[in-house]
Amino acid sequence: MKRVLFPMLATAALITAAVGCSAPKEASTEAGAKAGTGAEALKSAKRGALTATIYDRGNIPSSEGTIENNKITKWINEAGPVDVKFIPVPRTQSEQKLNTLFAGGGAPDLILEYAPQIKNPLIDQKQLRPIDDMIDKYSTEYKALLLKYPALKKAGTGADGKLYQFGRINETIPQRGLFIRTDWLKKLNLEIPKTTEELYQVAKAFTEQDPDGNGKKDTYGIAMSYSSGAVLDEMFGVTYPGFIVQNNELIHGWDNIKAVTQFKKQLYSEGLVDKDYLNDKNGSKAKQDFLNGKIGIYMEQFNVPFVFYNDYYLNLKKNVPNAEITVIPYPKTPVGQFNSIFVNPVQMTGVVNAQAKDPEAVMKYVDFASSEKFMKTMYYGFEGVHSKSEPGKCPLVTDLDKWKTEFNFGAGDFAMLASPTLAGKCYFGTEKLDAQDPAQDQVKKMFEMNSTFVNFDLPVAGPTHAEQMPQLPKELQLILTNTTKQVGVGEGDIWVKAILTPNYSAEQAKQDALAAWEKAGGKQVDDWYKSFYAKDKDKIILTKDIYEIFKEQRAVQKK
Repeated sequence: MKRVLFPMLATAALITAAVGCSAPKEASTEAGAKAGTGAEALKSAKRGALTATIYDRGNIPSSEGTIENNKITKWINEAGPVDVKFIPVPRTQSEQKLNTLFAGGGAPDLILEYAPQIKNPLIDQKQLRPIDDMIDKYSTEYKALLLKYPALKKAGTGADGKLYQFGRINETIPQRGLFIRTDWLKKLNLEIPKTTEELYQVAKAFTEQDPDGNGKKDTYGIAMSYSSGAVLDEMFGVTYPGFIVQNNELIHGWDNIKAVTQFKKQLYSEGLVDKDYLNDKNGSKAKQDFLNGKIGIYMEQFNVPFVFYNDYYLNLKKNVPNAEITVIPYPKTPVGQFNSIFVNPVQMTGVVNAQAKDPEAVMKYVDFASSEKFMKTMYYGFEGVHSKSEPGKCPLVTDLDKWKTEFNFGAGDFAMLASPTLAGKCYFGTEKLDAQDPAQDQVKKMFEMNSTFVNFDLPVAGPTHAEQMPQLPKELQLILTNTTKQVGVGEGDIWVKAILTPNYSAEQAKQDALAAWEKAGGKQVDDWYKSFYAKDKDKIILTKDIYEIFKEQRAVQKK
């Protein structure tokens, strides 16, 4: 699999980073963003134009405008080959927003979206167009990427054999971090928990023994909303769509889901988590509680160390200067021990509206957004404004505060088609952190530690990254989609009921979930996945392949 899917990975990752990105000309940045009349309309006609989605996370500083109109979008329109109008899509409601846009006939030409469960139904409904002809006729950059990495074509091809999705090659590293307040451990004379029973005992002590020393019972032992809840699921070996490998067979992980539900129920019933965790849909309250020193065990994305440093570590140290944290391995559970899920190494991120009027313009933009110039600008900002480059050295961010204000809110989302590690070691996650700065060095060390926790003898949740799961036939996908709200991993109504209801056990929830699943025809889904794994699993990227890419990328960095 490694030789077939990922040729020249290590070689490509050694390519020297280019150093030619410049800041946009202030006098002309608006020109690319708007198609007017006269000379401007003529320019737009020559350049081509398209609409594209951009995630709206509600995090853009007021000084920078809106997610669809800011310095990044102006640079894209100034430096790029086509005019792009960005359409904001709320990050936590992308499925609803896209469905509304398609239903009203106003869906953008280019849709940038991670979730296969959102994109696959649109492919089945013929709402998206195949892209083979666009690449053949108009592409240079992306066409070359496909030749280097056949896995991009394999992962982006639909059930009908046609290519539908654009993608990228990512740095594959553990995606999540399990963080714990080590100063609280020291104060209460506790050890790093190695099992979920020990994790529970530590959470209990953090809740009940006044670890912050303020004489009040105002701390939570552990977070359980949003990312923290997802990590608990992964800790017990399950993630969407809820299937696990057992005895070399792919089966529905009912016992694993029951086990994590029982653990969450114990935490909830004993008051070790925020009783209102379920209403904290995007985890913002838990984040603030953690940053204000009120949560002892916290789980979050940890695949971009600079983001964690900027958005979490700095704020925690500002609010609670004496706080000390570290990252720890996932503890052993009653159903086994698992590694953190990994960043998807071959990630499909872009699809094209079947009604797109200018496929050439879409392809030109994809080529631009896949280029090293684009990626370098998103990563380091404008040359001479946010950073500087010297021959033979990695670019250096010279004004970090300015970069944080003007790029941090959206650089990752605008760069969903960029493959940073292919441009050299300067674009691996830790390179942006300065080891001479004590705070940045601490985050850098935690990030490195998180990778050293990987045990290649252990599995991750599911047989592969959720985005790499094989595409179900549309009638079976409909069964899975329609039952997710009721029995899905994490927030399925039946499991939530077991967590919140004193006399409703996790075992009873499992029985009720099984009954609801089978009534909806779920056995057909079970049988299809089981058969696929037995006969065709080598057609997809599996955990073992992700481990191999991880090893290769670590070797490139001499780690």
